[in-house]
Amino acid sequence: MAASGAILVVDDDPAICVVVGEALRRQGHRVKTAGSIRERSALLESFSPDILITDVMLPDGDGLDGIADILQGRPSLNIIILSAQNTLNTAIRATEKGAFEYLPKPFDLNELTRAVTDALGSKSGPEQETGEGDLPHDGLPLVGRSPAMQEVYRTIARVLSNDLSILVLGESGTGKELVAEAIHSLGQRRTKPFIPINMAAIPRELIEAELFGYEKGAFTGAHARTAGKFEQAQGGTLFLDEIGDMPMEAQTRLLRVLQSGEVTTVGGSKSVKVDVRIIAATNKDLSRLIEENRFRQDLYYRLNVVPIALPALRERREDVMLLARHFLDRAAQDGLPRKSLSDDAARLLMAYHWPGNVRELQNMMQRLAVLSRENVITAELLRSSLPLEAVPADYALPADMLGQAVREWARRQLGVGLSQTNRTLHDDLLALVEPILFQEVLASVDGNQIRAAALLGINRNTLRKKLTDYGLDPLQLRVGTD
Repeated sequence: MAASGAILVVDDDPAICVVVGEALRRQGHRVKTAGSIRERSALLESFSPDILITDVMLPDGDGLDGIADILQGRPSLNIIILSAQNTLNTAIRATEKGAFEYLPKPFDLNELTRAVTDALGSKSGPEQETGEGDLPHDGLPLVGRSPAMQEVYRTIARVLSNDLSILVLGESGTGKELVAEAIHSLGQRRTKPFIPINMAAIPRELIEAELFGYEKGAFTGAHARTAGKFEQAQGGTLFLDEIGDMPMEAQTRLLRVLQSGEVTTVGGSKSVKVDVRIIAATNKDLSRLIEENRFRQDLYYRLNVVPIALPALRERREDVMLLARHFLDRAAQDGLPRKSLSDDAARLLMAYHWPGNVRELQNMMQRLAVLSRENVITAELLRSSLPLEAVPADYALPADMLGQAVREWARRQLGVGLSQTNRTLHDDLLALVEPILFQEVLASVDGNQIRAAALLGINRNTLRKKLTDYGLDPLQLRVGTD
């Protein structure tokens, strides 16, 4: 088990104090928070922490000032510096002051909790080393340091101390249920049930029975009274996923329950008082559904008290590699071989448009952890796992040097990328470049058409047709063949 300790968190943003504090408490740490240097000084004396996590820009001064004096009086104290001033000078100052770790804002919460574990391990000696299974990935069930995700974290922090209804919006695969789980597990209802229900996965005629329960004999197959999701979530959180797929008749009954706080089972006459927090989610445009009379406007207002909009993965590309490594680590913890990504594979991940969002990335990393025979996942293997024609036009593997050079030529001569030039120029350039490119790629793989198609990012049949069009014989394109 990882060691626990006393931690002082100092930041003038209350949202950061709440989220960081709650995540660390979930790991068993004792945590106090402060918003200024003055409060920090007082708590250092009365609380006597093992670790100090402090921001640099505080309302009453520079958070780095006094760090050297603090360490002189408390040499065993480990200090983690946070700063939005992401400059080399700040990092150097933090190191010179004796900080254990420096994390630029926006930071990923899992990265911070990992630094805390490392800091405690350095205090406890080698016998307290953290095992793989104790890696602190569960500080918050979300990963990301992009500005968009930092705003999501701040909103989560603001709703932890209340029971306001929340509507999570975002495309499929962006992590809407993870947001709901985070709000529940960090909030005041954490000891009570978290009950999810997916409206799109339940037959329309059964949704009311699933939500509100039913009495014996209420319909064919109802052999005994059964509690619905509202009763199952008593005291906790009910997560209504894909709320946009809820039929109108069930919406009317849900609105009545939200207004009264009472549930009547299907086939029943007595109401049951329920106390649950409602978090709903959808990937649909509810405003448009309201205009089409497919969603009740009054229910929308009941649910949308606090909206949380999750960004698509293509809108937070700075998180792609962080997420990819996180999922590879998770795969290793689940018993799969530990793998890493080559530089070329990392470039390809960053270039891909991720229509399936975080869920697609997670599935792909798990698949590659199984398929890769080497410890390092190559761009060639990654590209073969992507949908055909999915790689953006401005991405090039090292073997595609000629195509890369043509794109650079177009930028210099025309001031634009190839995708912005007129179609005739584009076609003329391809006719000049493709025969040479195919010859080079096929020669590099000794005429292997399967590997060549994977490198080029095209279907094998497409490659075969191109070779025929250009009069190229793959048998003559092997290395060492005249």
